Amino acid sequence: MYSSNLKGFVLAVVSSAFIGSSFIIKKKGLQRAGANGARASGGGYAYLLEPLWWLGMITMIVGEISNFVAYAYAPAVLVTPLGALSIIVSAILAHFMLNEKLQRMGMLGCLLCIVGSTVIVLHAPEERSIDSVEEIWELAIQPAFLLYTASVIAVALTLIFYCAPRYGQTNILVYIGICSVIGSLTVVSIKAIGIAIKLTLEGMNQIIYFQTWIFAMVAVTCIITQLNYLNMIVRGNYKLEKGVEGKDSSTPHISHGVPIKDLPAGPR
Repeated sequence: MYSSNLKGFVLAVVSSAFIGSSFIIKKKGLQRAGANGARASGGGYAYLLEPLWWLGMITMIVGEISNFVAYAYAPAVLVTPLGALSIIVSAILAHFMLNEKLQRMGMLGCLLCIVGSTVIVLHAPEERSIDSVEEIWELAIQPAFLLYTASVIAVALTLIFYCAPRYGQTNILVYIGICSVIGSLTVVSIKAIGIAIKLTLEGMNQIIYFQTWIFAMVAVTCIITQLNYLNMIVRGNYKLEKGVEGKDSSTPHISHGVPIKDLPAGPR
């Protein structure tokens, strides 16, 4: 069990490094695409022709595959918190590559991520032995989990169809909320698929069970949705502005989440 958890731990850390790097690479690609044409935040898709953006996407895919395999070896309670390490990787790379300065509160946040991940890893429980996907399915159709799933879907649909069109461009928390809420279902489905693949490779075929394919469809749907809104976060402009009309260009000014293109013209 210890060896299995160690494999999952290493894969989860590698996954965080790749995923954290991918956001920065994709951001650089979006900036390069924006310099050559319409900005992605305006609804354009010129970035799809930018090789650097695709390099970032490939890096993310490699990270997600590592994360996927990690779930097959270690408990979700160990693998999932290690995903917070990708925040630290992104913050450090953004500081040096995107000139987005890491302030004291940001440093404190990174420190808390490290402390939290360390505490959970040190106290991660042993994983229950699963002999088939049908066992996971039995747990997934318990009334408590079905109620939770219905609540997640309701919240996600509200954020997607009501909040996102109205506040998505001005409040980053809307897109983050969508990814986070849906992410909980992604973890469960990915864990089920990982176990199914592991058992199949050990000689117990799980592909014959319809439950495996249901978990696969849920995972694909959730991942595509998350990637869509993560891309909206990356290509948005939620940051400090300088030189807003009527203010001295040397004085920082909070744009309150308004994209750069929507700010009034003025000395910058």
